[in-house]
Amino acid sequence: MAILDNDGNRILAKYYDKNIFPTAKEQKAFEKNLFNKTHRANAEIIMLDGLTCVYRSNVDLFFYVMGSSHENELILMSVLNCLYDSVSQILRKNVEKRAVLDSLDIVMLAMDEICDGGIILDADATSVVQRVALRTDDIPLGEQTVAQSLIVLQSAKEQLKWSLLK
Repeated sequence: MAILDNDGNRILAKYYDKNIFPTAKEQKAFEKNLFNKTHRANAEIIMLDGLTCVYRSNVDLFFYVMGSSHENELILMSVLNCLYDSVSQILRKNVEKRAVLDSLDIVMLAMDEICDGGIILDADATSVVQRVALRTDDIPLGEQTVAQSLIVLQSAKEQLKWSLLK
C-alpha cells in the first residue's frame, strides 16, 4: 500500500514482502515508475513489474494497493476503497496532502488496521475509523462536529448532576 503526492513522492508506503523490494532505493524506483505509468491514465488497474496495482487519485494524492499477479483484483480494490474511505473519514472529507501530513500518525494506524504483514484484516472503512478514532475530549472544541460537542455537553451535564446529588 502506498500514498504518493502529485509529483510521485512518497507520503506513506508499506511493503510487506521484503523479497520483492528489499531496499528503500528499489521501493522509490518502483514508486517513481508506478507514478509515471498511472498519473495521466484514467484506468483503475495496471500490471507492473509482475504486480497487480490498483489505484485512485484525489486532488494532489494517489492511493495505491499492490498485490501479486495472482491476487484477486476485486479484493485489492476493496482494500483500496477501504484505505481511501478511512482516510477520507479521518480527515473529514479533506483528502489532500497537507491534511494527510498533519494527521500522518492516524493515517498510518489506519493502514496498520487494514493490513498487517500483507494479510488483509479489514475492508470496512467505518470499523477501521472506529478503531483508530481520536477520543472526543482530545479534539479542541472548535474542531468538533455538532454531534461530538453534544456528547461532551451531555457527559458534562451528567457529571454535574451526580456531583450535586452527592
